[in-house]
Amino acid sequence: YFRVKNFVPETFWSIKVMHQQDDVDVKFTWRRNHLFDRMAVVILYERCLVAKTAKVVKMQKKPTRKWKPLPLTTVELQKMGSRYLRMDSQRVMKIAEDLYTKGWISYPRTETDQFDKGMDLRALVSKQTPSQPWGAFASNLLAGAFNAPRAGRNNDKAHPPIHPVSFVAPTALTDEERRVYEFVVRRFLACCSEDAQGESTTVEILYGAETFHTHGLIVLARNYLDVYPYDKWESSQQLPAFQMGEVFVPTEAKMTEGQTSPPGYLTEPELIGLMDANGIGTDATMAEHIAKIKERSYVETRSRSGRVNAIDDADTSNAAARGGRGGRGGRGRGRGASTATTGRPGTASNSTMQEFIPTTLGVALVEGYDALGFEPSLSKPFLRKEMERAMKAICAGTTTRREVVQQSLEQYREVFVRTTVRIEVLKASFRKYVLGQNG
Repeated sequence: YFRVKNFVPETFWSIKVMHQQDDVDVKFTWRRNHLFDRMAVVILYERCLVAKTAKVVKMQKKPTRKWKPLPLTTVELQKMGSRYLRMDSQRVMKIAEDLYTKGWISYPRTETDQFDKGMDLRALVSKQTPSQPWGAFASNLLAGAFNAPRAGRNNDKAHPPIHPVSFVAPTALTDEERRVYEFVVRRFLACCSEDAQGESTTVEILYGAETFHTHGLIVLARNYLDVYPYDKWESSQQLPAFQMGEVFVPTEAKMTEGQTSPPGYLTEPELIGLMDANGIGTDATMAEHIAKIKERSYVETRSRSGRVNAIDDADTSNAAARGGRGGRGGRGRGRGASTATTGRPGTASNSTMQEFIPTTLGVALVEGYDALGFEPSLSKPFLRKEMERAMKAICAGTTTRREVVQQSLEQYREVFVRTTVRIEVLKASFRKYVLGQNG
């Protein structure tokens, strides 16, 4: 929110090189990407033009692959579900629990991303052969294409990764149930398939004293991608047969100008990923935490297609400022992405992706907490992270429930008392952002 609210675009310059060979237009990317000093780019660009010819200094072809997904955990289900299934993480979990109680999928609350060696995965695959959309793929796995799933690093020793346990016809499910069930099945079948195989080509040229490069990809075997449309890996245009040391005059070389753009709003998959990385919530509570901040009107959600391109700093209404992360400069002037992002490879389109917009109440609360000057700040995740770590310690037997409860009560009681003493700081923030009063 603050990074975008205070974002100031900066102009940058770059050099673009294009060469046509064998009826293929090859676009080369400048190794420096772009610079913020126009005169420096002008000098480098003129040196390229003076050189006239470019030389191929690297020509590399090598096999490459796109790894098949890991077995499905609760956190991953929430992230992927909110990204692809057009429902929030709390709804995804509710539907998954319903599918579990009906006997269609395994227990949906698990941190485990590795199947036990004793599980008969082929038997589970065979149950999916009656399906019209993915039955043929399942049959092919049983005919010899089966490949053992990758093993992740997590095993809670309680439940296996989320997987289908029975086949159910789509007509027996509601629309939301069908979407969640289909995702679980396709993820499982993808885990039992092989990685996608391809060949990548990298060409590097020296033009003047500057280095430019281009990259090509040919997908040779889609494998798991045939059943898992949530991942994207497409062949790019095949590159011409450049030769090492080859010298040519580029068809086109030009200097371009652009502007940095602010970071985007935080989406639910990104928020879940950040919560997971910072130890906030568990696989069973993350969706509830997110639902709670919406219920308390600290944030609102809207489709990414509702994004605005301009910010009125005088307007602090719910949709006035664009939330986000990234870029440099924190709450001040900084550089962000070099181009505006309208979509991401392998993610849902803007029309279905939900992003969080902080409300004036949410902004007032965070600003008020920061103004209190407490360490650790109440607006940061550290207190919650410490509590989550303490609860894990109870499970590990290194501490007791009584000790953790007593410690947490003392910690939060102290915070409450100190906040009560300085309650006027919070009230001032509320008046400023919610009521629009500076006095």
